[in-house]
Amino acid sequence: MADIEGSPGSSMHGVTGREPAFAFSVASPAVPTDTTAKFALPVDSEHKAKVFKLFSLANPHMRTFHLSWISFFTCFVSTFAAAPLVPIIRDNLNLTKADIGNAGVASVSGSIFSRLVMGAVCDLLGPRYGCAFLIMLSAPTVFCMSFTAGPSGYIAVRFMIGFSLATFVSCQFWMSTMFNSKIIGLANGTAAGWGNMGGGATQLLMPFVYDIIRRCGATPFTAWRIAFFVPGWMHVIMGILVLTLGQDLPDGNLGALQKKGNVAKDKFSKVLWYAITNYRTWIFVLLYGYSMGVELSTDNVVAEYFYDRFNLKLHTAGIIAATFGMANLVARPFGGYASDMAARYFGMRGRLWVLWILQTMGGAFCIWLGRANSLPIAVLAMILFSIGAQAACGATFGIIPFISRRSLGIISGLTGAGGNFGSGLTQLIFFSTTKFSTAQGLSWMGVMIVACTLPVTLVHFPQWGGMFFPPSKDVFKSTEEYYYVSEWNEEEKQKGLHQGSLRFAENSRSERGRRVASAPTPPNTTPSHF
Repeated sequence: MADIEGSPGSSMHGVTGREPAFAFSVASPAVPTDTTAKFALPVDSEHKAKVFKLFSLANPHMRTFHLSWISFFTCFVSTFAAAPLVPIIRDNLNLTKADIGNAGVASVSGSIFSRLVMGAVCDLLGPRYGCAFLIMLSAPTVFCMSFTAGPSGYIAVRFMIGFSLATFVSCQFWMSTMFNSKIIGLANGTAAGWGNMGGGATQLLMPFVYDIIRRCGATPFTAWRIAFFVPGWMHVIMGILVLTLGQDLPDGNLGALQKKGNVAKDKFSKVLWYAITNYRTWIFVLLYGYSMGVELSTDNVVAEYFYDRFNLKLHTAGIIAATFGMANLVARPFGGYASDMAARYFGMRGRLWVLWILQTMGGAFCIWLGRANSLPIAVLAMILFSIGAQAACGATFGIIPFISRRSLGIISGLTGAGGNFGSGLTQLIFFSTTKFSTAQGLSWMGVMIVACTLPVTLVHFPQWGGMFFPPSKDVFKSTEEYYYVSEWNEEEKQKGLHQGSLRFAENSRSERGRRVASAPTPPNTTPSHF
């Protein structure tokens, strides 16, 4: 296959080193290995890695993994850097509860638009440019936090810093282009989960930096301003690393491959159309709004909640709050891994059930957190809520890559934006007014999580089925090839633009679950060069 002129994957970029590393491996007769490709990891027909070596730097697959999660981690640190310092900042800038709440909404609202744009950028220009330029362009806004003088400036700067959270879209898009569908849940979950850890790490990092600066002789109102130079420089450094070391696709950068004719240029109007006309897209926008969205809202209020409700010291409240975000180290990868494991036995239907169970459990524990009256119970409820919500995020992006092959970037962007929209809406309703206490707001937020998870029951793939209904009985329409190739018209098919979708269809047959060994594949649906 790789020797065919003009086929995606005809260039050979990779390394031959075989460094020892801890690995999550996947081997399946449904996903044949391309033995002609010269990569450090075994790859499929799309040159996506079939093995996930967590502690490897193998180029391009694992190097891309580490660049993507660290860049996303950096943006999370800067976006929520103000949250653990709010007790100091509010006294310096005379912030009211409404100001703090509005700033929380602003911090996650900015990336609603930027995530939509990032999806298109990934589809048309590649994730490397999108990630690198955004993280560097947002660096000045992080530095600007040091110079804010009042509530309006504080809210505006947090809004602008929040644009950087769109690196989540490039992170997930990148993983979907680098790893095979059998391990995509684990790869997506680990990259995003470790990136989301920035929301917990900043709860420890910023008070620590602030304390060091205070001990060096600065006043409290000066120390918090100087502390923001740390995340600002993190932006600059990571932007340069992504631009110089990153790679869009397993075979090279998108622009270079397009010039060689190995990858066709797509039209934005077509990519957008197939994203917004797929009803599954909008269901996952809602679902993600109440998994990732509530996580973002909680990042903004959890430190202040423990500080005020249980009369804790700022540093102690920060440590407890940090455990919420730091749970991403294992929770979100666990959700992706659980999704992959369910798919091995039950196919896509298993992925959908895992998502519903995890997200509903997260909502139930969120209700418990709001009603907890003692510190130990509150901490336990918070940790369980964190695991449920974050694992649901991982399970969500174990499904997203299968909604559309052609419009993956746009759908990832819309879903990511849904997370931010849900966070902003939740913050506005429950945490920006005096109508609800923070505890009451958390409980009602849990109720919304449980209710907004129910639409997952409506998701149905004709080739795989849904939670309650089996696949289509139509032998032709129940194939992966029919589903993914239907995004291309006859003129585009004659030009061979659908070949990538055919390769993806072949590699996604594992989503049939136990049917994979026995379900027939209609003739003439797979390219002859396989």
